[in-house]
Amino acid sequence: MLAWYRRIMVLAVVIPAVALGGGVLWLWSWPWAVAWMAAALAAGAAGWFAAATAWRSWGYAEGPTDFYLTYGIVIRQLVVVPYGRMQVVDVTSNLLEQALGMATVRVRTAATTADTRIPGLRLDDAVVLRDRLATRSETFSTGL
Repeated sequence: MLAWYRRIMVLAVVIPAVALGGGVLWLWSWPWAVAWMAAALAAGAAGWFAAATAWRSWGYAEGPTDFYLTYGIVIRQLVVVPYGRMQVVDVTSNLLEQALGMATVRVRTAATTADTRIPGLRLDDAVVLRDRLATRSETFSTGL
């Protein structure tokens, strides 16, 4: 569902950009309007096809003492979060994600600058993962 979520988001940006930007530029100069609409449609097509690639780029694994998260298309990231350093594990879901039946699990630590989230999980799976990570973080608690 993450690919469809991203495709809907692409359409939510491209359709107004083509309609409003093209309409305003049409009043000024129609060649610029045609160029704007062509560029916006090309960007939308690229975003549409990149949505599936972005979905496949996310992955996670639960190790014995650490949580591993990998993501990225051009630049791959590997984030290792020790269970003892986890402070908050929460599940978020905006209106579109709720309509598609999906959620995002976000892991927060004290000093992380990495993007530690797992988007596009089914809501039930996200809740189970959150509970499992929260339990492990309490088990491995390191203190300050």
